[in-house]
Amino acid sequence: MLQPPHSSLQVAAVPAQRVPARDRDQDAPWHTEAVCRRDEAGLFFAPSKEPTAARLSREEAAKRVCARCPVMVECREHALLQPEPYGVWGGLTAAERRVVLARGRRREVELKKAARTTGRIAAAG
Repeated sequence: MLQPPHSSLQVAAVPAQRVPARDRDQDAPWHTEAVCRRDEAGLFFAPSKEPTAARLSREEAAKRVCARCPVMVECREHALLQPEPYGVWGGLTAAERRVVLARGRRREVELKKAARTTGRIAAAG
């Protein structure tokens, strides 16, 4: 099996605790609370030549782990800002993250177009 590209996030088996975001130590990195730091780490990155059925099953299992993670939102934001090209991050696969990013780019273009149209109408009025 290939090593995940960010193995530094998977240090040791540390029990995750549900700590509300407002109560978390603001100096600690978000990934210290990640549930995937435990034994499930292998679920999040595909081994080479993984059959489609096995990949889909593994990704669903990874998403179930993400669903109970106290830092899922932070993880997802990280993966979208980087952008992370591989693995399941914040409950989204790489393909799902590409869709989210593409939608965001389309929305940005539409908003800019609408702002230009509104500006022209205001200038003409």
